Amino acid sequence: MSDKVKRYLFITLGTVFVVIGMIGIFVPVLPTTPFLLLAAFFYLRGSKRFYDWLINNKVCGSYIRNYIEGRGMPLRVKIFTIALLWTGIGISIWLTYPNLIVLIILLLVAIGVTLHIALLKVKKRQQNTCTDNENRNKEN
Repeated sequence: MSDKVKRYLFITLGTVFVVIGMIGIFVPVLPTTPFLLLAAFFYLRGSKRFYDWLINNKVCGSYIRNYIEGRGMPLRVKIFTIALLWTGIGISIWLTYPNLIVLIILLLVAIGVTLHIALLKVKKRQQNTCTDNENRNKEN
């Protein structure tokens, strides 16, 4: 396979995973992070420009950078994400109640994702150095 074909394939796969990841923002059962990380993986191999666009994106760029760089998630976001996950899973279980296999799969997914999110490092708030410097100057 030629380099040009590989490049286009990587860009195409990256774009597909970005679309799936964006859908996952609105569909609680569909995970967002793995798809956006896959998109970053493929964009990195296919196009620096697309990779830079993704990791600097206003909507999800900081989320991806924080995850890739191991900075973690703010506690408030962790709690909201887990609550949203269990709400979506709960609705899905309610809608598919008689099907025991689906129930077990949904519960295993929810437990796995909850553990993953819970084990991520808690990101501390960044201090605004400009405001801190202004406050110090006022005190002196």
